[in-house]
Amino acid sequence: MNAIQQTKNFIKKYRHAWVLLYGLIYMPWFVYLERRTDVHYFVIHSPLDDYIPFVEYFIVPYLLWFGFVAVAAGYFFFTDKKGFYRLCAFLITGMTFFLLLCTVFPNGLNLRPITFARDNIFVDLVKYIYATDTPTNVLPSIHVFNSIGVCIAIWRSEALKRHRMIQWSAYVLAVLIILSTVFLKQHSVTDVIAAFALACVIYPFVYAAQEKKATKLSHQPI
Repeated sequence: MNAIQQTKNFIKKYRHAWVLLYGLIYMPWFVYLERRTDVHYFVIHSPLDDYIPFVEYFIVPYLLWFGFVAVAAGYFFFTDKKGFYRLCAFLITGMTFFLLLCTVFPNGLNLRPITFARDNIFVDLVKYIYATDTPTNVLPSIHVFNSIGVCIAIWRSEALKRHRMIQWSAYVLAVLIILSTVFLKQHSVTDVIAAFALACVIYPFVYAAQEKKATKLSHQPI
């Protein structure tokens, strides 16, 4: 009975894991968008893209993005349920907008280099990314948007405010990840700007509105 009760308590404590089921929606939809070939893609390009060189070393922060988002989500999942819900609400809203936009407005890039000036492990990793990730469905950049979302969640965390080194390390990594998207020619500057704009639109609904609601409740008579 003790084991059964412990299991029930565990499920009750972490029942907010249901949010992760969104992956069952996002991944099949994204894979479909990546594999479709019967559409005309609008090429995303900014004049600034032509002045940004290809730098293969940025593959390191680009790949660290996967762990960055996962570790942040895991931290809030186990330590701050409200923070976890807000982070997920922010990310899911943005990623759903991305899927919808790419569905009705197919887009892609023509920025990737055909040849490379150097031959090293970093270039090999870039070639692997190029081979597994098509240069389509790029607007807005999810690498950028999710990095912003994680930074907002970390910035607003009362617990992490006592650990400034962790906060600033996260901010630096996020900046490097954002830079990596353009230096690896995975995204246009336009994609980056669109990600920031989307974050600015979603932020008030996920965070500011909730904060305003909490303030009103705190001023109500008991």
